[in-house]
Amino acid sequence: MKLDVKKQIATYRAPRGRFEIVTVPPQTFLMVDGHGDPNSDPRYEEALGSLYPVAYALKFLSKTELDLDYVVPPLEGLWWSDDPATFTSARDKSRWSWTMMIVAPDWITDYHLDRACSSVAAKGGAPLLDEVRLESLDEGRCVQTLHVGPYDAEGPVLAAMHDEFIPAHGLRMTGRHHEIYLGDPRRTAPERLRTILRQPVEANEP
Repeated sequence: MKLDVKKQIATYRAPRGRFEIVTVPPQTFLMVDGHGDPNSDPRYEEALGSLYPVAYALKFLSKTELDLDYVVPPLEGLWWSDDPATFTSARDKSRWSWTMMIVAPDWITDYHLDRACSSVAAKGGAPLLDEVRLESLDEGRCVQTLHVGPYDAEGPVLAAMHDEFIPAHGLRMTGRHHEIYLGDPRRTAPERLRTILRQPVEANEP
């Protein structure tokens, strides 16, 4: 069976219009880091232009050499800032730091990553090829919801998550704001974009 994380991992589904508390399993990702407004910083496009070629080279290697096929998962991002208000009321994207990432199946190792990067380099390379890494992420308990609409309309949803739902359930935020992009902004109207908004949490000790 071809692995498809969107279908086979339950936390790649989230309800629209309400928050839920879930336990996210540990996963391994291809990652590239950056800082600044993703709409204007060229490094953001360079990160995507490096992640995708490596992700597809890994898929090809896995299918042809390991006989293990899978669907390349959706793009995801970790976002953080010294001031959380830059995600809600302020929406100051120039102050955001980010890690863009794509899930890699658990049978993929650094050896396979090196092979995939060599393949991409042989075909002309990628802007940040040397910075693509393989790293595990274990978020554990999280609050998440499905946001439908433009990315710039996320602010009120995140404010309700951070300031209302999380404290009302005796929780506090840990880790970094996580987004999973189920829609392609190049092919989807802004009002129809589907994004899972996720925040790791833990019990708020008195």
